[in-house]
Amino acid sequence: MSLFDRASGSQSRVQNALSQAEAFTAIALIALASDGNLSKKQSRDIHKALSNLKPLSGYSEDDMQSMLEILSGIIRHEGVNNIFDAAKDSLSEDLREAAFAVATDLILADGILAEEQDFLIELYQALRIQGEIGQKIIDVMFIKNRG
Repeated sequence: MSLFDRASGSQSRVQNALSQAEAFTAIALIALASDGNLSKKQSRDIHKALSNLKPLSGYSEDDMQSMLEILSGIIRHEGVNNIFDAAKDSLSEDLREAAFAVATDLILADGILAEEQDFLIELYQALRIQGEIGQKIIDVMFIKNRG
């Protein structure tokens, strides 16, 4: 059962596996919410960053917006723990590094690394990404976003 199947709100907690697209998107949203705040503007703007990515290529504009609203609502009302656990358990091994790279890119869009570095390290460890690879992704995204 995916989030779309639960959109009626009958379940308040994420109890089932997420689709690959939902898990990928959830990781990106959680990264944006890592500062303790997920604004509606951030959840809308993330659509631009995710819409051309392979895991989300089959989603229409409306489906993508609906998924973002559902995930954002869960994060705002329940916090990140339940959705993060469901996302990391649902995300396939081959998409973990890509999800981490997108999350890192979103976090470092302001070109500042100091405040987010601890979160990013915890994130790649939780996603079971090797430390060397996780650090390389952080370094590359920092370079990409600093100039």
